[in-house]
Amino acid sequence: MLDKGDGIMATYIGAVEDFRKSATAFMQHVDLLAQARDAYQQAMAASAELRTVLDAGDENLRTLMTQLEQALNLHMARPALDRKKPEPVKVEPIKTNSESTVGVRAFP
Repeated sequence: MLDKGDGIMATYIGAVEDFRKSATAFMQHVDLLAQARDAYQQAMAASAELRTVLDAGDENLRTLMTQLEQALNLHMARPALDRKKPEPVKVEPIKTNSESTVGVRAFP
């Protein structure tokens, strides 16, 4: 006849042996977990730095585009009176071979 303590002892010994095997196998791969954590932290730091660089670049592009649009709007919206006025043209007679004719001569 088996004693109740024998069954409990067998359960205990089996559980301890399973624990030892699992813990030993896990310990062989703990370094992989540490490597994965380090790689994750490195990737997150690089991602944050990249995001900062891209955000700064985007802001520079938006600023430049705004300046270009403002310059274009200023140029296109300028009334004709604000633009450089044409030079006045004087009309004076041109004399050739004793004949008097009227011609147009532009003077700057």
